Amino acid sequence: QVQLVESGGGLVQTGGSLRLSCAASGSIFSPNFMGWYRQAPGKERELVATISSGGITNYQDSVKGRFTISRDNAKNTVSLQMNSLQPDDTAVYYCNYYGLHRVWGQGTQVTVSS
Repeated sequence: QVQLVESGGGLVQTGGSLRLSCAASGSIFSPNFMGWYRQAPGKERELVATISSGGITNYQDSVKGRFTISRDNAKNTVSLQMNSLQPDDTAVYYCNYYGLHRVWGQGTQVTVSS
């Protein structure tokens, strides 16, 4: 079993920055992918960014150049630095681990006020 604990999130004004962090514990399988997804009210959950244990990243087009995903394999953590936040970024953000199984965090709210 893998457990994910998220931190960060909150309320920020347009143009502001936030940093999300997620720590994985338990039976971590390597190689794996970790990343962030988000779900806005009335919308489906969507990929924001992922990073492989080898450091290969993938971003949703709308966040390229504004968000940066990083990870520390020794600590089994993944972070998402979010800059130039826009109201459309408002959503619940979920940490995701994908090794032998896909595991989701509990979600953390990000609200960007206009």
